[in-house]
Amino acid sequence: MPIVVVANPKGGVGKSTLSTNIAGYFASCGHAVMLGDLDKQQSSKRWLGLRPANARPISSWAVGEQGLGKPPKGTTHVVLDTPAGLHGWRFNDALKLADKVIVPLQPSIFDIFATQDFLAELAEHRKAANKPLAIVGMRVDPRTIAADKLGEFVSSLGLPVLSYLRDTQNYVHMAAGGLTLFDLASKRVEKDLAQWVPICEWLDQ
Repeated sequence: MPIVVVANPKGGVGKSTLSTNIAGYFASCGHAVMLGDLDKQQSSKRWLGLRPANARPISSWAVGEQGLGKPPKGTTHVVLDTPAGLHGWRFNDALKLADKVIVPLQPSIFDIFATQDFLAELAEHRKAANKPLAIVGMRVDPRTIAADKLGEFVSSLGLPVLSYLRDTQNYVHMAAGGLTLFDLASKRVEKDLAQWVPICEWLDQ
């Protein structure tokens, strides 16, 4: 049962957007998906409450104060959304459970500085545990200098950038309805789905 952890200690970088759409992708493949939320704001859990009854099911993974409960039998794929300032037992538990770690990162020098130590720590953990770790650029135009700087930064750590997701209101509108890219007609979100192809390929590896 693959467990994908979405993590970045900086707030507002798109962790919940990435987490919910990864869960939506797994659900679109017919998997029995659970979405866990370690953040006190419970954005992903609230999003699940908005999800239409006729959408592909995604279950909520109970996260208690004492730690993560075990996913019930029958679950095949798990996505874990983590909070800003992830540290302590939550950080350790999340990394122990993770089969893959994916880090959303905006191409701003302030975001890079705020994430630098965390990425270095994750990279060391990845080497020790042999777990795949990758970056997804959020709200970014790959043709910009900012995107180039982001690429230079993560390449210095030996981490792959899977894709750059554009800044679009599509994600805002979908979140408000409990939906993901993978719940909509492909022509409506064609550009966005194209950007997700390398992410989905990496998730499926």
